[in-house]
Amino acid sequence: MNRILVTGGAGFIGVNYVHHMIEHSDSAITILDKMTYAANRLSLEGLPGNRVKLVVGDIADAALVDELVAMHGVVVHFAAESHNDNSLHDPGVFVRTNVVGTFELLEAVRRHNVRFHHISTDEVYGDLALDDPQRFTETTPYNPSSPYSSTKASSDLLVRAWVRSFGINATLSNCSNNYGPFQHVEKFIPRQITNVLIGETPKLYGDGTNVRDWIHVRDHSSAVQRIVEKGQAGRTYLIGADGECNNVEVLKMILRLMGEPENAFEHVLDRPGHDLRYAIDSTALRTELGWVPEYTDIERGLAQTIDWYRSNQAWWEPSKANTERRYAQQLRNASQAATA
Repeated sequence: MNRILVTGGAGFIGVNYVHHMIEHSDSAITILDKMTYAANRLSLEGLPGNRVKLVVGDIADAALVDELVAMHGVVVHFAAESHNDNSLHDPGVFVRTNVVGTFELLEAVRRHNVRFHHISTDEVYGDLALDDPQRFTETTPYNPSSPYSSTKASSDLLVRAWVRSFGINATLSNCSNNYGPFQHVEKFIPRQITNVLIGETPKLYGDGTNVRDWIHVRDHSSAVQRIVEKGQAGRTYLIGADGECNNVEVLKMILRLMGEPENAFEHVLDRPGHDLRYAIDSTALRTELGWVPEYTDIERGLAQTIDWYRSNQAWWEPSKANTERRYAQQLRNASQAATA
């Protein structure tokens, strides 16, 4: 654990993990990040320069990946293109990063016999009916719905194959929907919060009954640390905090916490292939590795998240206008297609 390579460590979930490890370990961390629009150098401010190094580069660059992996004892792989809307408009970049990039990392850890942990999503399992009492488990069949989730499913299967075929020391985790500090404003929760902060009416896809199993990103970080340190090679662990809540309930909660009327939002045309419900069963992680989430009250977590965006306008403001212009164009395109 002394030297960790964190891919995607300047993005939302990755940078929170880096902050967590600086606080809760003595590890030295190298971040490999392509620094796309979803990364932010401001997220790295305050981290100790003698323990954290940023390398700007692409995980699909085989030579760079090989050089960096050889210098580290652990690779924690967060890097991914992750926004469903973007995958519908440009799936090619998702294939390159999520599939080809993961392949290059796997080949490097195989050559250098390095511990590998792969971060994935519950979206690889598809969705559940709104009235289905079941939750995703480690044995749930894959049934991805979008270019994003299908490329993540592909990368998961590559990791499993490299474990079985080549014996690499790897674990996987599939996590439910994260929220918290440092999340790009294109995502559901920070988009609603920042819309209220700039006086823009929040937007809700469809009727908002789609259910997500929310987890605070700091709980995700502590779970990943536990898996990397104690997880069984070859195992998949599901990370969740029993935070099921539908989108309209989350939005109303945000509005209430920000002193706005709960109905102060507008419905927009639903996203194509919008999954109905995600729900994680994290029993194995809790019973086998002893992990427990800290943020079990979503309202408390949302209040903290709102406070962070209020206090860090300089972090999110530069990307807000471009994000809203992109959403507006996508909505116009979808409306035109629906009436064609």
